[in-house]
Amino acid sequence: MTIATLFATAFMVGLSGAMMPGPLLSATIAASARRGWEAGPLIVLGHAVLELLLIIALMAGLSAFLTRAEVTTVIAAVGGSFLICLGYNMSRDARAGRIQLKTTDDANRSSNDLHPVLIGILLSISNPFWSIWWATVGLGYLVLAVPFGTIGVGSFYTGHILSDLLWYTLISVSVAGGQRFLKQSVYSTIIFVCGLFLLGMGGYFLYTAFFH
Repeated sequence: MTIATLFATAFMVGLSGAMMPGPLLSATIAASARRGWEAGPLIVLGHAVLELLLIIALMAGLSAFLTRAEVTTVIAAVGGSFLICLGYNMSRDARAGRIQLKTTDDANRSSNDLHPVLIGILLSISNPFWSIWWATVGLGYLVLAVPFGTIGVGSFYTGHILSDLLWYTLISVSVAGGQRFLKQSVYSTIIFVCGLFLLGMGGYFLYTAFFH
């Protein structure tokens, strides 16, 4: 895997996660309705700061540990298995029409007066899925990035965060403008394709674990 591939796949995997309905998406919709389009990028800023601190902490304490062959095998295997499960569920639910993009008042019930940056931090750190993702997929990507040094880790982080920034900015601009920029059928198709991509990345992680 090259640095460019690391960046591109991190972007796609990150986008697959960002597009799924969840607390961060609901908060972005609610905050954008009250504060305008800036709410989305600000929420991502809080999310990005938290993840940057996490990566720094992981690299400071685990960089040598992550280069051990037996460790990389286990992490890649667990991360690959998680990606395959996630990709399968996303594709299945999207095909069945069970994943809905809500830009209605349902999301506004989560509204509060917290600053969007703080919302991004608190919702990320309190989301169990966030912890699971970093314990599996995130660590798996760090295993792939560490051999490239700081540039590799930076490429992974940048690709990952840019996907969040792109999606949540599109959402906040759409909500602030009173529009819904994606039809449900288009959204479901995108989620289905993202699920297939995650299946492929999961397979690559497993290949890295056992055959590379």
